Amino acid sequence: MRHLSAIVLVTLLFALPSCKFLKSKGLFGKKDNTVALLQAKQDSIRVADSIMRVQDRLLALENARLDSIRKVDEERLAWESKYKYNIIVGSFITPEYAIRLAEEYRNIGYDSRILKVEGSRFELVSAEVHASFKDAVARLKGFQDTIDIDSWMYIAR
Repeated sequence: MRHLSAIVLVTLLFALPSCKFLKSKGLFGKKDNTVALLQAKQDSIRVADSIMRVQDRLLALENARLDSIRKVDEERLAWESKYKYNIIVGSFITPEYAIRLAEEYRNIGYDSRILKVEGSRFELVSAEVHASFKDAVARLKGFQDTIDIDSWMYIAR
């Protein structure tokens, strides 16, 4: 009888904590619920931290992109103020024609650009740009003799 009561006691000790009915009533499952709540809070904190880190990275990338755009604009303005004598090889109202001619001159090896004239619908295709008037005139004469007789000079202001 003594052994039987010991066996029943040991069986109850192992069986009761694993019983779903008792866990749902809170006798043995109360500790598991608090642990689960704490883990859920920690998971939500981790998710919020990771979202903040991603937002910080995106903000840094956007700032870097805006800085690079600003630098390019500053360099372009500096370049345009220094180089203002353009050798023009074409003038078009249709932008596709200007793009096509600029590509042809780039394929030949020129640094061609498309200039939009203020107050006009025309787009000018520039094959070369020079900083000094003297160099531009000399190069224009050679350009008209060898490449395109109809080329002319445009002085950007």
